[in-house]
Amino acid sequence: QVQLVESGGGLVHPGQSLTLSCRASGNIASFGIANWFRQAPGKEREFVARIWPLGRQDYADSVKGRFSVSKDNAKLTMYLQMNDLKPEDTGIYVCGTGGHWGQGTQVTVYD
Repeated sequence: QVQLVESGGGLVHPGQSLTLSCRASGNIASFGIANWFRQAPGKEREFVARIWPLGRQDYADSVKGRFSVSKDNAKLTMYLQMNDLKPEDTGIYVCGTGGHWGQGTQVTVYD
């Protein structure tokens, strides 16, 4: 079993930054393909960012240039650096890898 726990969410104003963390534990030695998704109220879950085993990154168009995904396999932790946050970034952010998902962390961006 693999457990994923997200942290780092919070309440921020537009233009501010947050860094989310996704800590893995259990039967996992390193991250494979790892993803960040988010779900806003009343909307479907949407892809945010992905990091591949060798470090290649993919981003949703809506976050390109503002968000950055990274990982530290030694710490079994993946990060999502979010800059210049906008109200439309509000949602529950969930990390996933190998078919396992965390419970999510809430990000709220408000004026």
